[in-house]
Amino acid sequence: MKPFNVFPYDSKIDFMRLRVLSTVVAALVMFVAIGAMAVKGFNFALDFTGGVGIELRFDKPVEVEDVRTNLAKAGFEGAQVQNFGTGNDILIRLQEKEGTSNAPGSVAQDVKQATSTAENPAEVRSSAVISAQVGKELALNGIWALVFVVVGFLIYISFRFEWKFAVAAIITTLHDVLVVVGWFALSGHEFDLTVLAGALSVMGYSINDTIVVFDRVRENFRSMRASPSEVLNASINQTLSRTVITSFVAFLTVLALYLYGGASLRGMAESQMLGIVIGTLSSIFVACPLLMWLGVSKQDLMPKARDEAALARRP
Repeated sequence: MKPFNVFPYDSKIDFMRLRVLSTVVAALVMFVAIGAMAVKGFNFALDFTGGVGIELRFDKPVEVEDVRTNLAKAGFEGAQVQNFGTGNDILIRLQEKEGTSNAPGSVAQDVKQATSTAENPAEVRSSAVISAQVGKELALNGIWALVFVVVGFLIYISFRFEWKFAVAAIITTLHDVLVVVGWFALSGHEFDLTVLAGALSVMGYSINDTIVVFDRVRENFRSMRASPSEVLNASINQTLSRTVITSFVAFLTVLALYLYGGASLRGMAESQMLGIVIGTLSSIFVACPLLMWLGVSKQDLMPKARDEAALARRP
């Protein structure tokens, strides 16, 4: 597998020398993300605000962008338009235009008039109110899922690595999620349920990458006679190629989803792409420096009850 190594296995990059700079930069980015969420807020999609859903069928296949443009000209700003079924079928989700009736049927007729042309008329297949309550319940479930995952990670890593590793992993993971979510607040990109799902998936990717590095840290602490700084540097360097290659392949997969998955999946793909980049950088520049700040040592990796005899045999 050596020809596939991006970096030599025995490279000597001194990441711990940059630990102050890397943690300060990571903290600043995270605080900017938190500030954007607190001050600017999110551009919530219809999943959270509610609106009207309309299904149209055209006589001929129609371009989604053309439908979106016609709706904007008619005053329906921010409409979500996507194909479903054949190219003749269009699903439209939008907020009601001011000055129109609140009845879904009335809005559907306005939408039909705005999108129909003489060459390609539209037919209303169905229309219904989209309740914001469903989105709120799913968002609340997402928050509970976040809490459950954080607590689960904390218990698992504490059991496997001791508490210093658990604290470092949880801080790193929360940093990644906050940066990804904060990006949507800062950029004003639409925040819907698919973005929320993408943000939660970032947690799994981030913790997986961190655990790989921590596993190598544990192995090196048990096999190397060196200072914690040297052990952490060696661990990052040894896993560097694996981290970069895995992240690059995952990024290409999500990039394809972003480019060809359509507007309905673009938010999720965007959050995952950003999460892969941030998660990769944090596993290298944040997780291990946090261990240094917490004062990790060999004793943190050797549970007393199980490995007391092994420690006693070591010179």
